Amino acid sequence: MVLSPLLRHDGRLAALVFLIVSALILAPGRPLAAERPLSLVALGDSLTAGYGLPADAAFPAALERALAAKGTTVTIANAGVSGDTATGGLDRVDWSVPDGTDGVILELGANDMLRGTDPAVTEKALDGIVTRLKARGIPVLLAGMKAGRNLGPDYVARFDAIYPALAQKHGLVLYPFFLDGVAGERSLALPDGLHPTRAGVERIVQGILPTVEDFLKRLRQGS
Repeated sequence: MVLSPLLRHDGRLAALVFLIVSALILAPGRPLAAERPLSLVALGDSLTAGYGLPADAAFPAALERALAAKGTTVTIANAGVSGDTATGGLDRVDWSVPDGTDGVILELGANDMLRGTDPAVTEKALDGIVTRLKARGIPVLLAGMKAGRNLGPDYVARFDAIYPALAQKHGLVLYPFFLDGVAGERSLALPDGLHPTRAGVERIVQGILPTVEDFLKRLRQGS
């Protein structure tokens, strides 16, 4: 059978297209499909909830925007409850973190410290939260807290040791101090002297962002 010139041309074109598409699909390291946005939950207290601020200024929303500005689309649910303790977080972790969550940013313990709660109680509750999430296959980024120096050296030493110890025990990504760069800065605090302003939240986000990016990288890699 003799093909017309047009059919021969179409056949060569189809073959060329097939080779190009095959090369793109099989190219090493090239994603076969766009990565879906990861879904995170920020489980915390008023520092996460955004006490005294509009919803779009709270930590989860500000972190979402910062990641988006760097080309990373992530949804971060705000599961912050003002006044919550580590024990309170343990009581509600199962319903605060829904199925399908890819990872949790855990920020709790500040209220325990302000109330002078025995650090052993705080550590046990945080350990319980992490253990429950790990059992569900949900990785955790642990945001640390530090005790006020006015609580005495013994309390400070015991409280400050909680977060590094839990991170080591469970192999967690750790951001050592959630309020780094904000604590003690009156210009970044609301009139109560405890909670960050909108600018204070932005400073928190700026500090924690590299750690969150590392956490997201681990989630993508399944580690």
